[in-house]
Amino acid sequence: MNDEFKFNTYDSPIQFEDKNFGKVEIIADFSCKYVLSDPNTDVELFKKDLTDTITSYTKKTIDSKQGQSFEEVNLNWNKKELLNLLNSKYQMNGIVIQEVVHNFSFTEESNKKIKDIIDEKKDDQKVQIVQTDIGSKDGQNKCPKCGATDISTNVKTGKLRCNFCRAEFEPELIEGMVTDISKLNGQVMGSGAQDIVADAKDVITFKCSSCGAEVVVDTASAPQARCHWCRQTLSINQQIPNGSIPDVVLPFNVTRETAQAEIEKFVGKRKFFAHPKFREEFNTNNIMGVYFPYLLIDVNAHAKLIGEGEEQTRSYIEEVGDRKEMYYDADLYHIEREFDITINGLSIESNSERLNTSSSKQTNNIINAIMPFDIENCVKYNSNYLKGYTSERRDTNIDQLRPLVNLQSKDIARFAANDTLEQYDRGVMWSSENFDIKGQQWKSAYLPVWLYSYQEVKGDKKLLHYVAVNARTKETMGSVPIHMPKLLAISFLIEILGVLAMIFVDFDYKWAFLLAGLIYFLIMYARYRNSGARHTYEKDTKTNMSNLRKVDRFLQSKKGLSNRMMDGANNRNLYGQTSSSKILKNINDIINKEGGK
Repeated sequence: MNDEFKFNTYDSPIQFEDKNFGKVEIIADFSCKYVLSDPNTDVELFKKDLTDTITSYTKKTIDSKQGQSFEEVNLNWNKKELLNLLNSKYQMNGIVIQEVVHNFSFTEESNKKIKDIIDEKKDDQKVQIVQTDIGSKDGQNKCPKCGATDISTNVKTGKLRCNFCRAEFEPELIEGMVTDISKLNGQVMGSGAQDIVADAKDVITFKCSSCGAEVVVDTASAPQARCHWCRQTLSINQQIPNGSIPDVVLPFNVTRETAQAEIEKFVGKRKFFAHPKFREEFNTNNIMGVYFPYLLIDVNAHAKLIGEGEEQTRSYIEEVGDRKEMYYDADLYHIEREFDITINGLSIESNSERLNTSSSKQTNNIINAIMPFDIENCVKYNSNYLKGYTSERRDTNIDQLRPLVNLQSKDIARFAANDTLEQYDRGVMWSSENFDIKGQQWKSAYLPVWLYSYQEVKGDKKLLHYVAVNARTKETMGSVPIHMPKLLAISFLIEILGVLAMIFVDFDYKWAFLLAGLIYFLIMYARYRNSGARHTYEKDTKTNMSNLRKVDRFLQSKKGLSNRMMDGANNRNLYGQTSSSKILKNINDIINKEGGK
């Protein structure tokens, strides 16, 4: 009998000393899926014993983590250890525990205490705002040599160029931001990254200085407009609180022709299984140059990691009955790593729609996957850089993205520490991860992308496929609609060949031939759809580690281990990736509430 049992610890909260909030009370919700093979089992008695066992384990485990943060307790919860404990206890009685899902939270009283502490910290923490649009002027932006207003980007040099006299101008850089990240303290933000005002006006009207006509600029769609009388270009360069004018911009330096060639090359390698309608309609003439909004974050932090790691000393094969099994010996060490770390230019999408990289309606992960950009070459925002391109505007605020930034920053530090752990080839299990942020710096930016899009329609379902080119590095990623009948037919043929191979080929693991068709299908599907493609921020983001303190103390030798990797190893875990959907939901809830006001 399969069943599910739910219970909570609301009546007996667990006392916990949190390093950030002091004494708090934690409550837990549990959901257990189990299978009963003995119909005579006293289910109620089993449920009571299961409740007592899980509650006791939870209290003991949380008590061992006193002085850490609630976030660390939650992220480092060892589900596998609990599951093994329960099954070792109940399997003799014909009961198999399939899954235990937990949700930890604070009591209402503790939530109130935490909110008061956070509010007090916000009041105490001064945010330094650097005005990045000093000297910027709205209206006519004239060429200093000839006075023309028709100015745009020369893609070959990345500089602005007058389209009348062909003069080029050296790009301006913003001033006042912290350049030595190791000296960054507190919160610093560019003025273009300030909170969006819900009722900020998108439409701005001002007089043309050449002919006196009134010109309307709709900043929701473009930061420029032409005077309908004298044809001069008028620009919005001063920041307005609607998310459309950033601190910096990274100019295009990949031409349309180059981007077309990259997209054609990418799709050309995937035409065999591409949908016939897509192959017929594919045309790169309709690609668009788009400036997408990002927040660029610098972080100065201190990390301290404590745990255990295993180094393999031997691997060998033993016969178990008529089978051969691989076993491993390893040395177990107590490990500590403590260091200062600076993170330069962590890039986060600041449009809520693009943040949703798991969308079922559009392949946003493709755009995410073409990062990183050479953001060190960003220049002061000037709307002339956007001429000839489209743009999306930022619709999120720093406080909404801060949880995601903090988690990804911690991931980056964890992976930076891996460079000091090469001897532990079986992995490391951190039991404590402290990541203290000393300073953060935020800039809003427009980053350039060449984008091809194609909408696939299946009945009432629509999926917007993208092929994107990083307009600085030419990094290309895409999603191509698949002709499933053809892919399934070829995969089935390969499966038949696999069955024949299994029959006629003498091979110890010939059962693996049975998987040939499935493996081929999965490989081809992944190659065409790239649904798992993403920005590997944990490796690509620039970092600098200093003041490293290492502890590597031998504990014991372990023999006859059956797993290739250490049980519970978490030194390559990513929490900023898996938590992004929950954070995005919170952001969308806030945006929808504000939109309804």
